[in-house]
Amino acid sequence: MSEERIATNLRKGVLEYCVLALLSHGEKYGLELAGDLTARELIASEGSLYPLLARMRENGLVEPRWDTSGTGRPRRYYAITQHGSEQLATFTRVWVSLGAQVDALLEGSR
Repeated sequence: MSEERIATNLRKGVLEYCVLALLSHGEKYGLELAGDLTARELIASEGSLYPLLARMRENGLVEPRWDTSGTGRPRRYYAITQHGSEQLATFTRVWVSLGAQVDALLEGSR
């Protein structure tokens, strides 16, 4: 398996929680989220983000709202819900534990 394929699979598994982590600092609109995730090389384009946001909304993890103030097009802002915050906290605990276990295994194999 290639390095890029491994990286892609890992990104897919954690992307939802990366979105929740970004939203835990305050609401953001879709293009803003896409820019943050692209800059961190977590997504290649915004096209993969919007279906994820729709699923996250259906699962009660995020809550969208439209803002038509200012100039330009209306923007849909996303905020993390209480349920989303709880899921992020659970993921964080699992990630820290799992990461430590994987690191220990990898360090032992050197």
